[in-house]
Amino acid sequence: MVQIVRSAVRTSWVSVALATVLGVTMPAVATMAGTALASPIAMPGAIVTGDSHPGAMHEAAPPRTRGARGGHSHRRASGHPTAAASPWGRASMLVHVRAGGVTAHREPSSSSATVGTVVATSKYYGVPIVLRVDATNPAGTWGRVELPYVWPRRQGWIRLTDLAREQTFLHVDVDLSEHRVRVYKRDDLRYSVPAAIGASSSPTPPGHYVVTDRVPFTPGSALGSFAFGISGIQPHLPAGWSGGDQLAIHGTDDPSSIGTSASAGCVRVSERALERFEPLLRLGTPVVIHA
Repeated sequence: MVQIVRSAVRTSWVSVALATVLGVTMPAVATMAGTALASPIAMPGAIVTGDSHPGAMHEAAPPRTRGARGGHSHRRASGHPTAAASPWGRASMLVHVRAGGVTAHREPSSSSATVGTVVATSKYYGVPIVLRVDATNPAGTWGRVELPYVWPRRQGWIRLTDLAREQTFLHVDVDLSEHRVRVYKRDDLRYSVPAAIGASSSPTPPGHYVVTDRVPFTPGSALGSFAFGISGIQPHLPAGWSGGDQLAIHGTDDPSSIGTSASAGCVRVSERALERFEPLLRLGTPVVIHA
Protein backbone atom coordinates (compact mmCIF):
# COMPACT_ATOMS: atom_id res chain seq x y z
CA MET A 1 0.00 0.00 0.00
CA VAL A 2 1.41 3.35 -1.01
CA GLN A 3 0.67 5.92 1.67
CA ILE A 4 -1.37 9.00 0.84
CA VAL A 5 0.97 11.81 -0.21
CA ARG A 6 -0.02 15.47 -0.38
CA SER A 7 3.30 17.05 -1.32
CA ALA A 8 3.61 18.16 -4.95
CA VAL A 9 7.32 17.32 -4.80
CA ARG A 10 6.48 13.65 -4.35
CA THR A 11 3.64 13.45 -6.87
CA SER A 12 5.84 11.96 -9.59
CA TRP A 13 7.02 9.17 -7.29
CA VAL A 14 3.47 8.36 -6.24
CA SER A 15 2.35 8.26 -9.89
CA VAL A 16 5.04 5.69 -10.62
CA ALA A 17 3.91 3.63 -7.62
CA LEU A 18 0.30 3.79 -8.78
CA ALA A 19 1.35 2.74 -12.26
CA THR A 20 2.98 -0.30 -10.68
CA VAL A 21 -0.37 -1.21 -9.15
CA LEU A 22 -1.92 -0.75 -12.59
CA GLY A 23 0.76 -2.84 -14.23
CA VAL A 24 1.80 0.07 -16.47
CA THR A 25 5.41 1.05 -17.02
CA MET A 26 5.93 4.81 -16.65
CA PRO A 27 6.51 6.75 -18.76
CA ALA A 28 6.94 4.18 -21.52
CA VAL A 29 4.20 3.68 -24.08
CA ALA A 30 1.73 1.04 -22.94
CA THR A 31 -1.75 -0.16 -23.74
CA MET A 32 -3.93 1.40 -21.07
CA ALA A 33 -5.05 -1.17 -18.56
CA GLY A 34 -7.84 0.91 -17.12
CA THR A 35 -8.10 -0.68 -13.69
CA ALA A 36 -6.95 -0.34 -10.09
CA LEU A 37 -6.96 3.39 -9.59
CA ALA A 38 -6.62 4.95 -6.16
CA SER A 39 -5.59 8.44 -5.23
CA PRO A 40 -2.77 9.89 -3.12
CA ILE A 41 -4.77 13.13 -2.97
CA ALA A 42 -7.78 13.12 -0.66
CA MET A 43 -9.78 15.95 -2.21
CA PRO A 44 -12.83 17.54 -0.55
CA GLY A 45 -16.23 15.96 -1.04
CA ALA A 46 -18.40 16.78 -4.01
CA ILE A 47 -20.17 20.00 -3.04
CA VAL A 48 -20.94 21.64 -6.37
CA THR A 49 -23.71 24.18 -6.64
CA GLY A 50 -22.27 26.60 -9.19
CA ASP A 51 -20.14 26.60 -12.33
CA SER A 52 -16.68 25.34 -11.45
CA HIS A 53 -15.22 25.97 -14.88
CA PRO A 54 -16.03 28.71 -17.37
CA GLY A 55 -16.94 28.07 -20.97
CA ALA A 56 -18.28 24.88 -22.47
CA MET A 57 -17.02 21.92 -24.45
CA HIS A 58 -20.24 20.60 -25.91
CA GLU A 59 -19.34 18.33 -28.80
CA ALA A 60 -22.62 17.55 -30.56
CA ALA A 61 -24.99 17.69 -27.61
CA PRO A 62 -27.63 14.93 -27.68
CA PRO A 63 -31.16 15.71 -28.86
CA ARG A 64 -33.30 17.29 -26.17
CA THR A 65 -36.88 16.10 -25.73
CA ARG A 66 -38.94 18.70 -23.96
CA GLY A 67 -40.54 17.38 -20.78
CA ALA A 68 -42.68 18.70 -17.98
CA ARG A 69 -39.75 20.54 -16.45
CA GLY A 70 -38.56 21.95 -19.76
CA GLY A 71 -35.38 19.86 -19.79
CA HIS A 72 -34.21 16.97 -21.96
CA SER A 73 -35.47 13.49 -21.23
CA HIS A 74 -32.12 12.02 -20.15
CA ARG A 75 -33.62 8.59 -20.84
CA ARG A 76 -30.36 6.78 -21.54
CA ALA A 77 -28.58 8.02 -18.44
CA SER A 78 -31.29 7.58 -15.87
CA GLY A 79 -33.67 4.99 -17.30
CA HIS A 80 -36.56 7.40 -16.75
CA PRO A 81 -38.71 8.42 -19.72
CA THR A 82 -39.17 12.09 -18.88
CA ALA A 83 -37.24 14.89 -17.27
CA ALA A 84 -40.01 15.15 -14.65
CA ALA A 85 -39.10 11.63 -13.49
CA SER A 86 -35.35 12.11 -13.67
CA PRO A 87 -33.53 11.78 -10.34
CA TRP A 88 -30.89 14.21 -11.54
CA GLY A 89 -33.04 17.34 -11.48
CA ARG A 90 -32.52 17.64 -7.74
CA ALA A 91 -29.37 17.52 -5.64
CA SER A 92 -27.84 14.12 -4.93
CA MET A 93 -27.26 13.39 -1.25
CA LEU A 94 -23.71 12.29 -0.48
CA VAL A 95 -22.59 10.67 2.76
CA HIS A 96 -19.14 10.13 4.26
CA VAL A 97 -18.64 6.53 5.33
CA ARG A 98 -17.31 6.41 8.89
CA ALA A 99 -14.05 4.74 9.88
CA GLY A 100 -14.38 0.99 9.99
CA GLY A 101 -17.12 0.88 7.37
CA VAL A 102 -20.89 0.54 7.59
CA THR A 103 -23.02 -2.60 7.53
CA ALA A 104 -25.53 -2.67 4.68
CA HIS A 105 -28.93 -4.34 5.13
CA ARG A 106 -31.48 -5.75 2.71
CA GLU A 107 -34.17 -3.44 4.11
CA PRO A 108 -34.02 -0.13 6.05
CA SER A 109 -33.97 -1.93 9.38
CA SER A 110 -31.17 -3.21 11.57
CA SER A 111 -33.15 -6.44 12.03
CA SER A 112 -33.15 -7.24 8.30
CA ALA A 113 -30.54 -9.46 6.69
CA THR A 114 -27.14 -7.98 5.92
CA VAL A 115 -25.95 -7.82 2.31
CA GLY A 116 -22.37 -6.71 2.89
CA THR A 117 -20.18 -3.96 4.27
CA VAL A 118 -19.69 -0.51 2.81
CA VAL A 119 -15.93 -0.04 3.11
CA ALA A 120 -14.60 3.15 4.67
CA THR A 121 -11.73 3.83 2.27
CA SER A 122 -10.86 3.44 -1.39
CA LYS A 123 -9.48 0.16 -2.67
CA TYR A 124 -5.77 0.88 -3.00
CA TYR A 125 -4.82 4.14 -1.27
CA GLY A 126 -7.23 4.47 1.62
CA VAL A 127 -9.00 7.69 0.61
CA PRO A 128 -12.20 8.13 2.71
CA ILE A 129 -15.27 6.99 0.75
CA VAL A 130 -18.07 9.42 -0.16
CA LEU A 131 -21.21 7.69 -1.52
CA ARG A 132 -24.40 8.80 -3.23
CA VAL A 133 -27.67 7.92 -1.50
CA ASP A 134 -30.22 7.03 -4.17
CA ALA A 135 -33.23 6.61 -1.86
CA THR A 136 -34.19 7.13 1.79
CA ASN A 137 -36.87 5.73 4.06
CA PRO A 138 -39.73 8.10 5.02
CA ALA A 139 -38.00 9.14 8.23
CA GLY A 140 -34.74 9.89 6.43
CA THR A 141 -32.81 7.71 8.87
CA TRP A 142 -31.78 5.04 6.34
CA GLY A 143 -30.35 5.42 2.85
CA ARG A 144 -29.95 3.01 -0.06
CA VAL A 145 -26.47 2.92 -1.62
CA GLU A 146 -24.47 0.89 -4.12
CA LEU A 147 -21.77 -1.09 -2.33
CA PRO A 148 -18.28 -0.06 -3.53
CA TYR A 149 -15.93 -2.56 -5.21
CA VAL A 150 -18.48 -5.40 -5.20
CA TRP A 151 -19.33 -7.76 -8.07
CA PRO A 152 -22.00 -8.57 -8.97
CA ARG A 153 -23.20 -5.05 -8.27
CA ARG A 154 -25.65 -4.82 -5.38
CA GLN A 155 -27.38 -2.28 -3.20
CA GLY A 156 -27.99 -2.10 0.52
CA TRP A 157 -29.52 0.15 3.16
CA ILE A 158 -27.29 1.94 5.68
CA ARG A 159 -28.08 4.07 8.70
CA LEU A 160 -27.61 7.78 7.99
CA THR A 161 -28.09 9.31 11.41
CA ASP A 162 -24.41 9.54 12.32
CA LEU A 163 -22.92 10.14 8.86
CA ALA A 164 -21.72 13.53 7.57
CA ARG A 165 -23.68 14.66 4.51
CA GLU A 166 -23.06 16.80 1.43
CA GLN A 167 -24.75 17.31 -1.92
CA THR A 168 -23.95 17.73 -5.58
CA PHE A 169 -25.92 18.64 -8.70
CA LEU A 170 -23.34 17.02 -11.01
CA HIS A 171 -23.18 13.54 -12.42
CA VAL A 172 -21.21 11.75 -15.13
CA ASP A 173 -22.93 9.66 -17.81
CA VAL A 174 -20.80 7.10 -19.70
CA ASP A 175 -22.64 5.82 -22.76
CA LEU A 176 -20.89 2.64 -23.90
CA SER A 177 -22.89 2.28 -27.11
CA GLU A 178 -21.89 5.79 -28.20
CA HIS A 179 -18.34 5.74 -26.78
CA ARG A 180 -19.10 9.05 -25.08
CA VAL A 181 -18.79 10.69 -21.67
CA ARG A 182 -21.20 13.44 -20.71
CA VAL A 183 -21.14 15.62 -17.60
CA TYR A 184 -24.46 17.05 -16.45
CA LYS A 185 -25.41 19.67 -13.91
CA ARG A 186 -28.94 18.76 -12.89
CA ASP A 187 -30.42 17.72 -16.27
CA ASP A 188 -28.37 20.23 -18.25
CA LEU A 189 -25.51 19.01 -20.39
CA ARG A 190 -22.21 20.74 -19.56
CA TYR A 191 -19.63 18.68 -21.45
CA SER A 192 -19.79 15.87 -24.00
CA VAL A 193 -16.61 14.11 -25.16
CA PRO A 194 -15.71 10.93 -27.08
CA ALA A 195 -14.13 8.12 -25.08
CA ALA A 196 -12.45 4.75 -25.37
CA ILE A 197 -14.07 1.90 -23.45
CA GLY A 198 -13.25 -1.72 -22.68
CA ALA A 199 -12.34 -4.09 -25.48
CA SER A 200 -14.71 -6.93 -26.39
CA SER A 201 -12.68 -9.34 -24.25
CA SER A 202 -12.65 -6.95 -21.27
CA PRO A 203 -15.84 -4.89 -21.55
CA THR A 204 -16.48 -1.94 -19.25
CA PRO A 205 -19.05 -3.15 -16.68
CA PRO A 206 -22.22 -1.02 -16.46
CA GLY A 207 -23.31 0.23 -13.07
CA HIS A 208 -23.89 3.17 -10.75
CA TYR A 209 -20.61 4.31 -9.24
CA VAL A 210 -19.00 7.34 -7.57
CA VAL A 211 -15.59 9.00 -7.85
CA THR A 212 -13.40 7.63 -5.07
CA ASP A 213 -9.90 8.77 -6.10
CA ARG A 214 -8.18 11.63 -7.92
CA VAL A 215 -4.66 11.12 -9.28
CA PRO A 216 -2.42 13.62 -11.12
CA PHE A 217 0.15 12.21 -13.54
CA THR A 218 3.00 13.60 -15.58
CA PRO A 219 1.56 14.76 -18.93
CA GLY A 220 2.31 12.23 -21.64
CA SER A 221 2.10 9.24 -19.30
CA ALA A 222 0.20 6.08 -20.22
CA LEU A 223 -2.68 7.39 -18.09
CA GLY A 224 -2.59 10.93 -19.38
CA SER A 225 -2.26 13.82 -16.92
CA PHE A 226 -5.11 12.86 -14.58
CA ALA A 227 -7.24 9.90 -13.49
CA PHE A 228 -10.46 9.48 -11.53
CA GLY A 229 -10.78 6.16 -9.73
CA ILE A 230 -14.38 5.03 -9.32
CA SER A 231 -16.14 2.58 -6.99
CA GLY A 232 -16.37 -0.31 -9.45
CA ILE A 233 -14.17 -3.28 -10.33
CA GLN A 234 -13.50 -5.13 -13.58
CA PRO A 235 -14.66 -8.76 -13.31
CA HIS A 236 -13.32 -9.64 -16.78
CA LEU A 237 -9.64 -8.76 -16.74
CA PRO A 238 -7.54 -9.55 -19.82
CA ALA A 239 -5.61 -12.81 -19.82
CA GLY A 240 -2.27 -12.39 -18.08
CA TRP A 241 -3.23 -9.08 -16.51
CA SER A 242 -1.13 -8.47 -13.39
CA GLY A 243 -2.44 -5.08 -12.27
CA GLY A 244 -5.37 -4.31 -10.04
CA ASP A 245 -9.06 -4.41 -10.88
CA GLN A 246 -10.43 -0.96 -9.97
CA LEU A 247 -12.18 0.98 -12.74
CA ALA A 248 -11.35 4.57 -13.66
CA ILE A 249 -11.83 7.45 -16.05
CA HIS A 250 -8.45 8.75 -17.18
CA GLY A 251 -6.32 10.10 -20.00
CA THR A 252 -4.11 8.20 -22.42
CA ASP A 253 -0.89 8.45 -24.41
CA ASP A 254 -2.72 6.82 -27.34
CA PRO A 255 -5.30 9.42 -28.40
CA SER A 256 -6.08 7.43 -31.55
CA SER A 257 -7.81 4.85 -29.32
CA ILE A 258 -10.43 7.36 -28.17
CA GLY A 259 -13.78 6.50 -29.71
CA THR A 260 -12.95 2.79 -29.89
CA SER A 261 -13.26 -0.29 -27.67
CA ALA A 262 -9.65 -0.78 -26.65
CA SER A 263 -9.05 -0.75 -22.87
CA ALA A 264 -9.02 -3.38 -20.14
CA GLY A 265 -12.20 -1.84 -18.80
CA CYS A 266 -11.47 1.76 -17.93
CA VAL A 267 -12.74 4.81 -19.80
CA ARG A 268 -10.17 6.97 -21.62
CA VAL A 269 -10.69 10.61 -22.53
CA SER A 270 -8.58 13.37 -24.07
CA GLU A 271 -6.32 15.83 -22.28
CA ARG A 272 -8.75 18.61 -23.12
CA ALA A 273 -11.52 16.67 -21.40
CA LEU A 274 -9.35 16.08 -18.34
CA GLU A 275 -8.73 19.83 -18.05
CA ARG A 276 -12.48 20.41 -17.85
CA PHE A 277 -13.28 17.44 -15.64
CA GLU A 278 -10.54 17.93 -13.04
CA PRO A 279 -12.14 20.89 -11.19
CA LEU A 280 -15.61 19.32 -11.40
CA LEU A 281 -15.38 15.63 -10.51
CA ARG A 282 -14.86 15.67 -6.78
CA LEU A 283 -15.03 12.71 -4.42
CA GLY A 284 -18.53 11.27 -4.41
CA THR A 285 -19.54 12.56 -7.86
CA PRO A 286 -22.00 10.00 -9.28
CA VAL A 287 -20.88 8.08 -12.39
CA VAL A 288 -23.47 6.09 -14.37
CA ILE A 289 -22.10 3.63 -16.93
CA HIS A 290 -24.67 2.11 -19.30
CA ALA A 291 -25.06 0.49 -22.72
